[in-house]
Amino acid sequence: MSDPVTYAAHGDIAVITIDNPPVNASSQAVRQGLAEAISRAGEDAAVRAVVLCGAGRTFIAGADIKEFGKPPLQPVLRDVIARIEASDKPVICAIHGTALGGGFEVALGCHYRVALEGSKVGLPEVNLGIIPGAGGTQRLPRLIGARAALDIITSARHVPAAEALELGAIDAIGEGTDPQSAGLAYARRVLDEGGPCAAPVR
Repeated sequence: MSDPVTYAAHGDIAVITIDNPPVNASSQAVRQGLAEAISRAGEDAAVRAVVLCGAGRTFIAGADIKEFGKPPLQPVLRDVIARIEASDKPVICAIHGTALGGGFEVALGCHYRVALEGSKVGLPEVNLGIIPGAGGTQRLPRLIGARAALDIITSARHVPAAEALELGAIDAIGEGTDPQSAGLAYARRVLDEGGPCAAPVR
């Protein structure tokens, strides 16, 4: 079985790609791979920024249902997201398809979010009788305010990219159909205009 998380250098930008078909679920292997890739980027002096994206038809569309009802496997998603958020190099999430549940929480833990046209984000956990458990209930209100965040969390709706941009849940809508290219372009803007972990580049 191939590695569900790959790492590649594009000049001074590292690209971390999740490839866990069919929907890039955040399985234990994906979580472990993300943690290791973020650490690798942090330790590489040549890397100035990181792009996180998904292969196939979507970003992370949620948790791995095969792990439901079982003891949690390390590393847990909350800890992986905290590691991403603590990176001293800007991490840019490039979203296509959907970023739902834990996938959106991963995106919220990144320093910047760029989404392709037609993509959607959301926290649909209430449909399962649970609430977002990896920091989404804290990070989303910080970005867009409590009222708008509460609406998204309690309605479980999938928010289109244009609305997410208007709310401030994402920073930009990328051009084209390739999330990696959109992420690299935005990462270059961050480095050229903002510097490491600066305020969002609108």
